Order: sequence, then structure tokens, then C-alpha cells
Amino acid sequence: MEDLSPRPGDLEPIETASRDELEALQLQRLQWSLRRAYERVPHYRKAFDAAGVHPDDCRSLSDLSLFPFTTKQDLRDNYPFGMFAVPREQVSRVHASSGTTGKPTVVGYTARDIQTWSSVMARSIRASGGRPGDVVHVAYGYGLFTGGLGAHYGAEALGCTVIPVSGGMTERQVMLIQDFRPDVIMVTPSYMLALVDEMERQGIDPRSTSLRVGIFGAEPWTNEMRAEMEHRLDMHAVDIYGLSEVMGPGVANECVETKDGLHVWEDHFYPEVVDPLTGQVLPDGEKGELVFTSLTKEAMPVVRYRTRDLTRLLPGTARTMRRMEKVTGRTDDMMIVRGVNVFPTQIEEVILRTPALSPHFQCVLTREGRLDDMRVRVERRPDATPQDAESAGRELEALVKQLVGVTIEVDVLDPDRIERSVGKMRRIVDQRAKA
Repeated sequence: MEDLSPRPGDLEPIETASRDELEALQLQRLQWSLRRAYERVPHYRKAFDAAGVHPDDCRSLSDLSLFPFTTKQDLRDNYPFGMFAVPREQVSRVHASSGTTGKPTVVGYTARDIQTWSSVMARSIRASGGRPGDVVHVAYGYGLFTGGLGAHYGAEALGCTVIPVSGGMTERQVMLIQDFRPDVIMVTPSYMLALVDEMERQGIDPRSTSLRVGIFGAEPWTNEMRAEMEHRLDMHAVDIYGLSEVMGPGVANECVETKDGLHVWEDHFYPEVVDPLTGQVLPDGEKGELVFTSLTKEAMPVVRYRTRDLTRLLPGTARTMRRMEKVTGRTDDMMIVRGVNVFPTQIEEVILRTPALSPHFQCVLTREGRLDDMRVRVERRPDATPQDAESAGRELEALVKQLVGVTIEVDVLDPDRIERSVGKMRRIVDQRAKA
């Protein structure tokens, strides 16, 4: 793969500023954001007053722990525009979460917010190895979901040529990759696998395409999946993180020269990691639930938003900003199977150690009496025989028992039996309520 490390002068000064300089800027912006939320958003005035805190109580970054959390339910309770800190007339754009249950969580942006978002997305694409003049194929969904337009505006801000394909029409996506010869693709990792499968079905060697960088986000994926992508495509596979409630994609991004976790763009988003049960702030290095406070958002500041994503914070390497480890799962996608905590990423990691099996899989939960059971449905690779698949299924059962600590049953399916997703893959099929 080509060395895409940044050249001298590529980076913004804040990316390599000292920690003291960065933290001074964070405190100034945090105090501004807390005051804006308290003075302009009734929900925050009520929540701060109930907790007995005032923006003036924030005299250091550690004082943020005095302030109450914001949850997805708070956003839903104030649906649609109750969390906005500006009149609706000053909101340039509205997005909403891609959640599948209940009302969506609505977010708004002023014109300056859109510029900020474009800036951090441009920074993220550059950190991934993208450069001005590159052709960027955007296969994230456009619309209320923040992925497509967030990637689009960021690529344009960096000076790239954007192909706004959106999701779906897999055969056409492959044709455009062949014909338009993009340098960068931005897409969910599960849909990238579907594109690779389609290339191979058409007799195209994925390693022969023009793609040099894949920027994958919107769902957890493992370093084993990175190795799979980079081997099959001969390109850099880089992780991007974001969520609509905080801004959209571009809250954090891996740097192509290290690929050792996602550098949080801390000049705009202040991260904490807390104990999911007690809410206590954990020191850097300890795993817990990721929490974000916006530092520069005008239309909809968020204070200590609980993401439900599980990770830990680590010192910066390629940049001054701290890194967050790849998200290993969410507090709401953890499966408890006979007393053992299991995440889909753990199953994916083991599947990728089993050569005859592909990363297309689902975890099916059922209940027999009072005990939960898990069955993994996984496809064999096209070049694996049914006999290979049978043996691989037994091997997977043994490896999951050994490495994860839970007993499962495995069904190995023929290729293309599990529905391909153009967005986030549905990894968990919960049939327990029907049992």
C-alpha cells in the first residue's frame, strides 16, 4: 500500500499544539458552551438547576463532572426542536438519527455549524490519507442520516471531487468504481464487504481497483476486519467515528500513519469515559461508556451526552488530541448469554480466524425456559466446500467457547443467504420475545 502519511505543512496548527495550549482552548470553549446551553435551552436550565450547578461553577475541565448527563431520551422528550439554542429561523439544516425505535432524535445546525462540521470532516479525510484533488466515492446514505452529507461537505471542503452515490444499487456502485476510478471510498464496513463480493462475482479483482483509502464507520468493526479489507482490496482501511446527536461523522478519526485508535478532535468535542452503571468519570486507559460535550456548536449544544458506545481514552500519538480505542460494542447491543457478556464484534473476530467462513453473520437469540441461547448464522466463503464449511462450523463453536466463554450453535449457510445491508448491518436477531 502507498505511504499516505501527512507531509510537512498538511496539518492544522491545533493538531500538533501542546496539551497546555489545547486544554486552555477547551476550557474557554467549554465555558462558552455551558453558558449558551443554560441561557438558551430550557431543558438545560432545568437540568442544571435541579443538579445545583451553574455555568460559572466550571472553572477547570474537571469541573465538567459536576454537570448532569444528557441522554437520547432527553432529546426525544424535547422532540422535535426543543433542544435548539437558536430560533428555528437561524437553523440552516435539520438531520435526525437513524434509530429504528421510537421517534428519531433531531439535530439542528446553523450555517457556522455546517462550516465547522465540514472542517472536521475535511480534517478526518486528510487524516485517513485523502488529499485535495482526490476523487471520493460516498456510499453512505444521504438524507436525514448524517453520513452522506457529512462526508460530502467534508470532501468538498478538502478540495476533492465528490461522487455522491449514496447507498444501494450494488452492481451500479461497482461499475462507477471501475469507471470513475475514485481514490477514496466512504461507506459502512459491512456494505464494503458486499461491494467486494459483487466485484468478485463480476470477475473483478478488488485489488486492481483505483481505491487507495477506505473510510469506514457508522458501526463497530474489528482490527481483524481491517486486515481482511486491506488484504482483499490492497488499500488502507481507516476508522471514522461520529454520531448525529454530537455532530455527525467526523468527531474522531484514525490517522493513516499509525492506525492505532481514533484521535478525537478535542478542539470541538470534549470526551469523557464513565462507568456505565454509576456514571463516575474513569481515568484515561479504563474502559467504559463514551460521553461527549460539544465545545463550538451554536444551534444545538450538547452537555455530557451518553453515547452508549464502549471504549477507553488513550494519549495522542500522531496528533496531540487523545485517542479513543476502536468501539468494541454498545451498552445496548451487549448480549448476556447464560451469564456471559457477548458483543457481536467478539463473534466477528473469531469468525475471521476461521478461513472457510466469511464475515457475513448474524447472532440469533432464543430462550428455552429461563435460559437464553445463541445461534450464529454465518456464510461460508465461495471457495470453501460444504465439507469445509461443516468442519469450520464446529471449529467456530469451539473457538467461541474457548475465547468468549459461551456455548453457541453455528449454522453455516451458502454464500449470499444473509441479507446484505446498504447501511448498518443487523447483527442481532432477538427472537426471545416470541419464544
